[in-house]
Amino acid sequence: MAPSSPLPPRATPADPGIPGSDLAGPFPVGEYAAALRLQLRSFTRVQLVGELVNLRSARARVYFELRDSTGAIPCAVWLKDWDSILARTGHESPAEGMQVVVAGGCDFYPGSATSSPSFSFAVADLRVAGEGDLLARIDRLRKLLDAEGLLERQQRLHMPLLPRTIGVITGESGKARDDILAALARRGWAGRLVWGFAPVQDRHAAPAIVRALGDLAAVGEVEVAIVARGGGSLADLLCFCDETLCRTVALLGVPVIASVGHHTDRTLLDDVAAVSCSTPTHAAEAAVGVDCLRARSEAATTAARLREHGRRAVLSRARLLATLSRAPAGHLARQRTQLHQQLREARAGSRRRLQSERALSERRLLVLQRKAQAALSDCRRRHPHELHQLALTLAAHDPQRTLERGYALVQSTSGEPLATAASASETKDVRLRFADATVPAKILP
Repeated sequence: MAPSSPLPPRATPADPGIPGSDLAGPFPVGEYAAALRLQLRSFTRVQLVGELVNLRSARARVYFELRDSTGAIPCAVWLKDWDSILARTGHESPAEGMQVVVAGGCDFYPGSATSSPSFSFAVADLRVAGEGDLLARIDRLRKLLDAEGLLERQQRLHMPLLPRTIGVITGESGKARDDILAALARRGWAGRLVWGFAPVQDRHAAPAIVRALGDLAAVGEVEVAIVARGGGSLADLLCFCDETLCRTVALLGVPVIASVGHHTDRTLLDDVAAVSCSTPTHAAEAAVGVDCLRARSEAATTAARLREHGRRAVLSRARLLATLSRAPAGHLARQRTQLHQQLREARAGSRRRLQSERALSERRLLVLQRKAQAALSDCRRRHPHELHQLALTLAAHDPQRTLERGYALVQSTSGEPLATAASASETKDVRLRFADATVPAKILP
């Protein structure tokens, strides 16, 4: 290093200074700051090696820090020099946690009445040396947790669609708290929030978060837990790569939603948790899977539609029932009219049929009368002769006529005719009928 150069002596100081002090001065702040900048810039330019953290860009410079196990130093690079560095490295920006070698020297901004002073190591060149010990440790721990199956335990837990109680672990005064509240309000969620405030940056953060998780787990009503904080550098988020914290989350019986940093940040907690979100807002939306406001609106709309459809259905069915209630009377009236018409037609038809039958009967009767008169005339003319002939024929067969010719009829005492001699011999007592009288007789053997 270059030897320190003393400040130029002041002949007439503006203020006599502190009484009794043997120190030089007092000097104006601007003059001392300018001398300090000259002194720092006179130091020998060197190369430093360390892990790159807190990388961020401004309008004219890129800022980051170099750290190792014993110290840290702020660094700054002009944008034109940074672009030159990227061009030499293939346009690949160094990531946080990488081991880098930088070349440059000390620089100091003296500030002004409206701006603060700052010290930085002015970097003129940069080379990536490797991933660095920090990233290597994180990668080894990730592989260890994966080998033990702890990266999947949380993902197998049931995530409720609409939890009634949500536990939130975040900084008490951080912006993440407001983002979660705003997101839950937009979702219309009206459940219970259990807050677990803990530091989310520094070496005390991981143990405090572990204790807060234990307290939330002790509250039996908590169904989902959210661990959230805003963005930051890898060094700021290093507490979320703590092994004890990751193991606690993995073995927790409540699903944990991790929302640490921005979408480009990735910690071990994101790998262990049931759900990893890029922002606290997304974490709140993931915890409440239903947009309650929209669901209520849709339910109200559906209920209104159901009421309207129900009203229409009742009215239509009432009209149908009224129509059906009037239908039997109308149907009976139509049937009565049809029956009356059919009755009139039947009566008219029967009258016509009776008249036609009567006329036909009269015609038939007239024909029959004529036939009877003709037959009677014929009988009167022809039948007397036939009757005479029949009477002569009948007389010819009359037994009395036979008896008048000298024959006799043998009868039993009861008057039965005996046609054979054997029957007369058996009877013995007989009667002999002659034409003029009957004479009893006895058959002798």
